[in-house]
Amino acid sequence: MTLEEYQDTLNGPDVPEQLSDPLKALWYDAKEDWDQAHNYAQKHNDSQSAWVHAYLHRKEGDTLNAQYWYTRASRTMPDETLAQEWKNIVENLL
Repeated sequence: MTLEEYQDTLNGPDVPEQLSDPLKALWYDAKEDWDQAHNYAQKHNDSQSAWVHAYLHRKEGDTLNAQYWYTRASRTMPDETLAQEWKNIVENLL
């Protein structure tokens, strides 16, 4: 799936089942459902989920919690905009 195809799924009412849980989290985030996004981000204890979890807490404004999750994902908190980070994560996870 390409980024464009992923973004096209946002026009539909339901998250595509074939997506990984971190990509489902970002799908719900794009649909402005932070709680559902957070639920998917914390389902697994892997670096991809931790990266999405970090992004969500950064977006929420909880910098300390975000930093914890970036560390768990072996990443540093980026200087880019949230929109740029969302796109970067999606591209990396696809």
